[in-house]
Amino acid sequence: MAPDTGDLAPDFTLPDQRGEPISLSSLRGQVVVLYFYPKADTPGCTTQACGVRDHHADYDRAGAIVLGVSPDPVKKVKAFDDKYGLAFPLLADADHSVAEAYGVWGEKSMYGRKYMGVERTTFVIGDDGVIQEVFRSVKPAKHDELVLGALGES
Repeated sequence: MAPDTGDLAPDFTLPDQRGEPISLSSLRGQVVVLYFYPKADTPGCTTQACGVRDHHADYDRAGAIVLGVSPDPVKKVKAFDDKYGLAFPLLADADHSVAEAYGVWGEKSMYGRKYMGVERTTFVIGDDGVIQEVFRSVKPAKHDELVLGALGES
């Protein structure tokens, strides 16, 4: 069952783009914007990640740290970060266990082909570790507007 508003966010530890482990529990006391994206360096995911990069000051003002999570390996998220100068943590969930824990891993379809992948979803997690907002099937170009609005930075 996917966690929802009012639930304690499932803890995890994943490597970031430098291979350094980041645990959600180590960020207690801070608001965390945890966004799941399907694949590094694809058009929608690039739009979304560059939007976060470009609104970095707004997230800082809101007191929020942003974590992007994809099923890509560390090498791929590092290349994505290097190419676009994203400068925020991108986490490699190569076995998609965290995506599964958050209920965002499932069957998708494109051009009649079915495959397993990540549903673009964002969780706003309060400083107490409780999920405050969930945005499912987020449009990449609208992501920051929605999330910053929820953080009171619209």
